[in-house]
Amino acid sequence: MDLKLFLMAFGMLFLAELGDKTQLTVFTLVTQYNKPLPIFLGASLALVVVTLIGALFGNVVTKYIPTHYLKLIAGILFVGIGIFVLIESAPEVLKQLGRGQ
Repeated sequence: MDLKLFLMAFGMLFLAELGDKTQLTVFTLVTQYNKPLPIFLGASLALVVVTLIGALFGNVVTKYIPTHYLKLIAGILFVGIGIFVLIESAPEVLKQLGRGQ
């Protein structure tokens, strides 16, 4: 196994997931149900499966679509998701700000 590649993937994914919706979802579930172990195991399995799909799918897709196009598409998707989250959360934030005045 290529240790350098392993550590790079671990480090990048670890940093990308900090404060991510996945982590916030896990945090919310644990605060609601107070059962960290099954939530940890379920979330971990989900992340493993999603990562496996990404690795397998990415290997196939890069044979047909150049990497720079994939990066562009991923960037557009991330921006789109960010805009969606902002639009979705704005009414709640504005409502909270209105209560504080």
